[in-house]
Amino acid sequence: MEWTIIGTSRWQNTVLVRSNDTTLLHYLSTLDFVKTSRQVWESPDSIERGLLKIKVHEKWNPWDSIRGEFYGNGRDQVEMLNGQRLHNIGHKGKGMTIAVLDGGFQNCDQIPAILRANILGAEDFVYPKSQHYYRETDHGTKVLSAMAANEPQILVGTAPEARYWLLRCEDQQTEQPVEEDYWTMAAEFADSAGVDIISSSLGYNEYDNHLGDYRLRDLDGKTAFISRTASMLADKGMILINSAGNLGIGPWKKITFPADATDILTVGAVNYDRKAAPFCGVGPTQDGRMKPDVMALGSPASLISGRGSVIRDMGTSFSTPVVAGLVACLWQALPGKTAVEIINLVRQTSSQHEDPDNIYGYGIPNFWRAYMIGKAEGNGER
Repeated sequence: MEWTIIGTSRWQNTVLVRSNDTTLLHYLSTLDFVKTSRQVWESPDSIERGLLKIKVHEKWNPWDSIRGEFYGNGRDQVEMLNGQRLHNIGHKGKGMTIAVLDGGFQNCDQIPAILRANILGAEDFVYPKSQHYYRETDHGTKVLSAMAANEPQILVGTAPEARYWLLRCEDQQTEQPVEEDYWTMAAEFADSAGVDIISSSLGYNEYDNHLGDYRLRDLDGKTAFISRTASMLADKGMILINSAGNLGIGPWKKITFPADATDILTVGAVNYDRKAAPFCGVGPTQDGRMKPDVMALGSPASLISGRGSVIRDMGTSFSTPVVAGLVACLWQALPGKTAVEIINLVRQTSSQHEDPDNIYGYGIPNFWRAYMIGKAEGNGER
């Protein structure tokens, strides 16, 4: 009986193994030191990689520039959260490290605007590792740009001076429970790398061939493997900002996993009129917690695509990094605060904090107000 170890989780005390022997699962369950074993991946009949080499724009299009506007196309998403006031006093994420957990970072090794960002490194947790890491989906490229872009009059993100890790943990070819293991492995790596903030625009609820599908009653922050990991992060000194998911219109309607985790910020999406986007997943969690936590512009957000051009795209995937970048700026300004204190400060200074609901959460954050209140409280304000 042969198997290969793909990865492990110290936090969850698990090991991920691969084998062609269908009897392995039963064998492992008989071992004295194994509490339980379950299948989290099965090989599909075929996989078409479909990787294409996308030409990168070396120069901006003339229409990308908004003359006289420092934030360029990013103005609305920054100013809606009053983030420009933090930037104006020098808090742009310097000294903070953000990990982006996603499915791919197409052309992040070629796009000039991304190359000028402070990228510490990249890691791939998907098995098998991609042979063309920077030719996978550009979803992570767009997410990263909402924070890291620093192109005045074109697009300036919410944390242009932060450091970034690019962590691939989503397999674009299949949707199976093993991706929760990949996500956990990436989160543990982030911890070992000294990451402060995790921006994750991933969410799960239904898998290929219904292998390990979740039910609504599982939305309690402690049932899903990925949510159990996410619920550990604040105690380990990291803040997770996770997308609420885009299933608000479909039969599921609710947030996805790990957006149900405890002590995180789950982000929904609003339009330019500050109305909740209909696709945004809603709460509450099964144990009665308010979700989403906060809202930001994501219908649409301004981003940089894998081609290196400015685009507008819709989804909680893109409102999430807008918040994540400003959380990094806030924590830079209030370094004495704990992860949980920063999370609570963001909630308590959002637009609907006195009357939250399970569509709009605590509302749209006001990061300047959060800073002023945090400063008044003391605890290490810079």
